[in-house]
Amino acid sequence: MEEIDIAVVGGGPAGLRVAEVAAGEGRKVVIFEGKPSVGRKFLVAGKGGLNLTHGEEMGCFVKRYAGGELWDKLLEGFSPKDLREWCEDLGYETFQASSGRVYPKVLKGAPVLRAWLARLKELGVEMRMRHRWCELLDGDVLRFENGVEVRARAVVFALGGASWSKTGSDGGWVEKFVGMGIGVEPLRSSNCGWVCEWGGVDFGKVEGMPIKNVVVRAGGEEVRGELLVTRYGFEGGAIYALGRVLRGMDRPRIEIDFKPTFSVEELVAKCEGRKGEMMDVAKRAWKLSAPAVGILSGQNYATVRELAMRAKGCVMELREPRPIAEAISSAGGVKWEEVDENLMLRKFPGVFVCGEMVDWDAPTGGYMLQGAFAMGTWVGRGVLS
Repeated sequence: MEEIDIAVVGGGPAGLRVAEVAAGEGRKVVIFEGKPSVGRKFLVAGKGGLNLTHGEEMGCFVKRYAGGELWDKLLEGFSPKDLREWCEDLGYETFQASSGRVYPKVLKGAPVLRAWLARLKELGVEMRMRHRWCELLDGDVLRFENGVEVRARAVVFALGGASWSKTGSDGGWVEKFVGMGIGVEPLRSSNCGWVCEWGGVDFGKVEGMPIKNVVVRAGGEEVRGELLVTRYGFEGGAIYALGRVLRGMDRPRIEIDFKPTFSVEELVAKCEGRKGEMMDVAKRAWKLSAPAVGILSGQNYATVRELAMRAKGCVMELREPRPIAEAISSAGGVKWEEVDENLMLRKFPGVFVCGEMVDWDAPTGGYMLQGAFAMGTWVGRGVLS
């Protein structure tokens, strides 16, 4: 049987980063990937410009992460500044947008990935494609569906969650880990759309249109951003950021403030002296977008004040999140009590987990990729010991 120093199972951002860190210290690393190529989810992120991280102050940054008590250390070990320097070392300068999101100036994932893979090759990292993991024997032997078996001094599982399953992260590892006696929180949709009861909304006019500059509240939290109206409900950064809160509610609902910079009294005053049907007057006076008008038109109003109050606090009942296959990321995964501070499985010394396999969650905006890189860096250093 072939003997391997460090085996990384999974070629996503977290797994590639583990390999980079360990190989950079002279260790021999072999990456096993079930798909024909690595970095597929990295390329998916690249379609949106490759939002690497976020530029907000670290005290706020850390609070974006749910799950585990290691995030202070993880992000200290590989910070947003470190991630920007990493990208620039590959030859791609970064910039911070007005939103605080950080991107490479090239605004593409493919060239960054090519440079990254070239670096890994220089470090001696070997990549074996079409090796889909199926079993761990004796705590150090990996068996793959193609019949290959290898023994490794250290094993790192970086198999992802269950979002974007076409990239390879289909959650198929969960049943295997449970069979190994490892506690796993069920994988759930995160950073995803939510289904709501639309009532009388005219979709021919509003479907696929954004509602910008709104404040959305749920469970005592609020987010400023935008919503995207769909036939089934809502998508968009504002509702993604509230997903964690919504999942914990018995009756999930959001409250939308369509005009957060104005009070009810100011909205009413803007309509005074104007003639016409109430909703038409409000649309012009308040500069309401078509989807906002479509949603607010779902009921009758006795007065302009009543309409203004709903525009400032439009409650929408939600039914459920969209299927995990549609989600940007997934929550749930290996429970934190199953790993030590190096993210090594307590029941399997020498076997580590990292990335979206672990039970953590974060919103879009660069936090997911930053989390994967920080965790991959941490595990890469832990493997060395």
